[in-house]
Amino acid sequence: MKGKTLLTLALALTMTLSLAACSSGGSASVPAPDASAPMAAAPESALTPKLVEDGVLKVAMECAYAPFNWTQADDSNGAVPISGTSDYAYGYDVMFAKKIAEHLGCELEIVKMEWDALIPALQSGSVDAVIAGQCITADRAAQVDFSDPYYYASIVCLVKSDGAYAGAAGISGFSGAKATSQLGTVWYDACLPQIPDVTVLPAQESVPAMLVALDSGAVDLVVTDQPTALSACKAYPAMKMLEFTGSGDDFDVSEEETDFGISVQKGNAGLTAAINEVLAAYTADDYTAMMDQAIEVQPLNQE
Repeated sequence: MKGKTLLTLALALTMTLSLAACSSGGSASVPAPDASAPMAAAPESALTPKLVEDGVLKVAMECAYAPFNWTQADDSNGAVPISGTSDYAYGYDVMFAKKIAEHLGCELEIVKMEWDALIPALQSGSVDAVIAGQCITADRAAQVDFSDPYYYASIVCLVKSDGAYAGAAGISGFSGAKATSQLGTVWYDACLPQIPDVTVLPAQESVPAMLVALDSGAVDLVVTDQPTALSACKAYPAMKMLEFTGSGDDFDVSEEETDFGISVQKGNAGLTAAINEVLAAYTADDYTAMMDQAIEVQPLNQE
């Protein structure tokens, strides 16, 4: 994991402050820091961190991006109520939101928002964190602060299993295809332009809209991350996932385009440190196991 400077420098102070900030929240507690452990001098910004207010951790997500997050009608599998609605949210992102709230001793409030409203909500302070499968890109990092990665995703393609491109052995095999992906993602902005002679159609507002476009035949191909593709294949058996890792004919993407982070408002060093404290307890294998669980229990995968 990257970015652990706040973890060692600020946690002893920020965790004590987090309990005070979340005193009206849930019953979970944060372990007291080891008083015998040496601690280097922390920068002034880390000594007065902002965490959350009123004992409630407000976390924004689309609630429409299975298996990372989705909307369901009840609280099965540990789903959490969506603020202002009678619905519930669950998925990989909600799993981590619950762990962070428990670590802070706070109540958790899930706020459902459109994808392009997530970063503005952080900037305005209307939510405390966004957990929504966001890649840690330089552009986003200029607007918000990110935690260490909480998932490492490979980029794949989805086609119809009986379509003209089902046998593609690399991205050059999609020449002539009609393609789309979700608005404001590296899939649409960075990956689709790499396919030779592809017709890029307008971006879709959400993952469900992207999948409907493929299922209906409006497009031949969508580009997405592997968990979303696996989830889609469960919901739409006629879809096929194609992955070209190691083929020499794959998308050229950087680490920032495959590492997913949890974002907070710029300068909220205390909350970033607390989130990283939670993430430090998990390995890449743990992430995979949790994602497999999310895919298994998503509503469209249930009998």
